[in-house]
Amino acid sequence: MIAVQINSYGGNEVITINKNALMPVPSSSQVLIEVNAAGLNPVDSAIRAGYLKEILPLKFPATLGGDFSGVIVKVGEGVSNFKKGDKVYGQAIVWNGGSGSLAEFVAANAVNTGKQPKNIKDIEAASLPLAGVSALQALEEHIKLKAGQKILIHGGAGGIGSIAIQIAKALGGYVATTASAKDKDYVKKLGADKVIDFRNEAFEEILKDYDAVFDTAGGETTNKSFRVIKNGGVLVTLAGQPDQVLAEKYHVIAIGQMTDTNTPRLNRLAELVDSGKIKAQIDKVFPIDQASEAFKHLSEGHPRGKVMVKIKG
Repeated sequence: MIAVQINSYGGNEVITINKNALMPVPSSSQVLIEVNAAGLNPVDSAIRAGYLKEILPLKFPATLGGDFSGVIVKVGEGVSNFKKGDKVYGQAIVWNGGSGSLAEFVAANAVNTGKQPKNIKDIEAASLPLAGVSALQALEEHIKLKAGQKILIHGGAGGIGSIAIQIAKALGGYVATTASAKDKDYVKKLGADKVIDFRNEAFEEILKDYDAVFDTAGGETTNKSFRVIKNGGVLVTLAGQPDQVLAEKYHVIAIGQMTDTNTPRLNRLAELVDSGKIKAQIDKVFPIDQASEAFKHLSEGHPRGKVMVKIKG
């Protein structure tokens, strides 16, 4: 089969297109999927570069990618909630025991797989798992955003932010977001009520008494975010563990989220998509033989929404 692989850590130059890659063999708790499309996430670049090798050393050759959409061709003996022929989507990154989604076939944990939303295309479905579940887990489970509450979402034009804005609006929230000036109209169309130009405006001096912040940036952005949250509010960041000393100073609940793309969350995400409350945001689609260019665009192209790789068709 064809797979996008690396044989060593490094930049985009280490990415190879292996046309004779070994077919993954699913375990008893996995499903084997013929992949239609795969979505790229920053963590895929981090794995390729070796930033996570102390936590997860790769066995080379390693297939890149996590997000996928496709059709089940084989079900492990211990899997009872899926069957051959099911259209599914989910996460199969090597980090969670998957075989990597940038390939014609992928072995994915059944617990990280869900039924694909019915009303969208395969390429759109593959854009949603990690970004959509990250936003859903933060807003519905950690923040528990309610109608009328105010939330600041950092990076509103990005893959996660573009979904988070839509979920927050679906929950009835008032949404402020940070974005570049060129992306102002884009995030407003997604539903943002107030847009802060992060290059020319200091969000921490403009906003105050917000119920929550959802942070995808990290660093000083996280630390400055405490200043806009009211007493008893919530900060959720995807970029490491927040400073608990600052959390105590500002009387804020601060959570460093590790996203878990499990079946219940994927099913909930599919409900929101099929009800029309969320629309997938695709920046650009690359064929599998241009995977290196796709990774370059992810890191250098300032994409609006997700960067995708078409595997089949």
